[in-house]
Amino acid sequence: MFFMMSFDAFAGPQFLSRLKERHDDTLAELTHEYLPQIYRAARGAGLTVQNAEDVAQNTFVTFMEKLDDFEGRSHVRTWLFGILYRKISEMRRGAGREEAAEDIDEVMEHRFKTNGFWAKPPRNTDAAAFDDEIRQHLDDCLDGVKTDQRVAFVLREVEEMNSDEICETMGVSRSNLGVLLYRGRNKLRECLEHRNIEG
Repeated sequence: MFFMMSFDAFAGPQFLSRLKERHDDTLAELTHEYLPQIYRAARGAGLTVQNAEDVAQNTFVTFMEKLDDFEGRSHVRTWLFGILYRKISEMRRGAGREEAAEDIDEVMEHRFKTNGFWAKPPRNTDAAAFDDEIRQHLDDCLDGVKTDQRVAFVLREVEEMNSDEICETMGVSRSNLGVLLYRGRNKLRECLEHRNIEG
C-alpha cells in the first residue's frame, strides 16, 4: 500500500542509491508520486489525452534509460519535468505547431503607450482561471499559446513550482522565464477578452 511521501523523501544519498539500484519499492513510490503530476502537466501543456499518456510514459522510460546519469544535484522532480518539457517540445516540433517568436519591440509597441502606461490594461484573469464556468475557455485559449510559454504557465500556476525550479526544468534564465510568463499571460488575457470573459 502506498503512503504519502514528503518532497524530501525523494532526495538525498540514500534515495539516490536505492533509485540507481532500481529497487522496485523506490521506483513504484516515485512513479506513484510523480506520474499523475507529469500527466497533468502534459495535459495542461495542451496535449490530447492519448498524447499526454504517451509523453508521460516516454518521460518515465527516458528517466529509466538515463537514470545512471542522474547525479542528484537537482531534485528528482525537477529532472523528471525537464525530461517532460523536452518530450513535449519534440512532439510539438514534430507536429509543426511551434509559432515564430514574437519581436519584443512589437509587443511593447502594441501593449504600451510611449509614456510607459498600458495602451489597454489587461483584465485580471487570475480569479477566472479557477472558475469552473470558464475553465473550458481557458483551455481553449491555452491552445493558442506557444509551447514554452504554456509550459512555463502550467508549471507556475498548476504545479506551483518556484522560479528556480522552472528555470532549471526548462533550461532558461530568470529573465527569460519572466518574458515567457508575461507573454503567455498576455496571450491568455487577450483571448479571454476576445471571448468577453470578465477578469
